[in-house]
Amino acid sequence: MEDTLTIATAEGVRIYAITTKNLVQEAADRHHTSHLATAALGRAMSGALMLAATMKDGERILLKLKGDGPMGEVVAEAQGTSVRGYVGEPDVFMPLKNGKLDIGGALGQGTITLTRYLQNGESFTGHAELADGEIATDITNYLYMSEQTPSSVALGVLVDKDGKVLAAGGYFIQAMPGCDEEVLEKLGNNVAVTPYVTQLLELGYTPEKIIEVLARGLEFDIKESMPVKFSCGCSKDKILNMLAALSKDDIDYLTEQPDTEVHCQYCNKVYHFSSEELKQLKTN
Repeated sequence: MEDTLTIATAEGVRIYAITTKNLVQEAADRHHTSHLATAALGRAMSGALMLAATMKDGERILLKLKGDGPMGEVVAEAQGTSVRGYVGEPDVFMPLKNGKLDIGGALGQGTITLTRYLQNGESFTGHAELADGEIATDITNYLYMSEQTPSSVALGVLVDKDGKVLAAGGYFIQAMPGCDEEVLEKLGNNVAVTPYVTQLLELGYTPEKIIEVLARGLEFDIKESMPVKFSCGCSKDKILNMLAALSKDDIDYLTEQPDTEVHCQYCNKVYHFSSEELKQLKTN
C-alpha cells in the first residue's frame, strides 16, 4: 500500500487519516533504530504529517517530545507531504509493558513542543507536559491545553521480531469552530469502539476506509488524498552555507584538518569536506 494522507470533513469536523509503513521503514533503515525507537519515530512522523496538513502551503511543523527516559527525545519535522525525523537514542531498549512496546517508559517525564513556521517567516511555539509519552495522547493533550483545540489522535506502528515495519499510520479528528456537541459525542462513541489503528492497517484498511469507520452515522465528504514520503532537504551546498556562517577562527581551524565530517541528524547522512573545499569559504 502506498503511503497516503486522506482529508475529510464530517458535519463540522475535520478527519485526517494516514498510512506511513514505507516511510517509517525508510527512517528505520536510515537511523538503524531498535523496534522501540522505530515505533516512537513512526508515531511522531505520522502525527507531524497530519498536523502539517492543517497548515498552508509552504508552512512547516516541528514536533519534539523530550523526556528524562533512556530514549531522550523523538523529533519529527513535516512540510506539506514530506517528513523527516530522528530519535535521541536509536538503539534504545525497554522490556515490554502489558505485551506492548513501552514508548512512554522510554521517553519518561518531560515536555512536548510544537513549533509552527508560517509563510511570512514568523514562528509560534507551544509547550505542554508529556501526558503519558505514548505520543498520540501527548499530541491530543497539547492541542487542548496549548491551542484550545478539541481533538482526538491515534497513532500506531507494528514491527515484527526482525524489526520490519508491518503497518504504520494513524488518524486525527479536529473539531472546527461551532461544531455541534452531538457530533462530537457521536465521534467519541465511534472512536471508543474502533479497534487499534495498527489492527485496521494490518487488515489492509486504507485511510478512506478508516475515515468511513470513524464517521459512521455521520455525513462525511472525502476532500483529497495525497502520497506522503520521507524526505530530507539537506545537501552539501546547504552544509557549506552553514559552515560559512562560522567565525573566522572556527573556519581557520577546520581548514587545518585533512577531513571535516558533518552529520545530518534528520536523515543520518554524512558529508565530508576537504581542507581545500573549506578554504574556499574564506575567499567568498
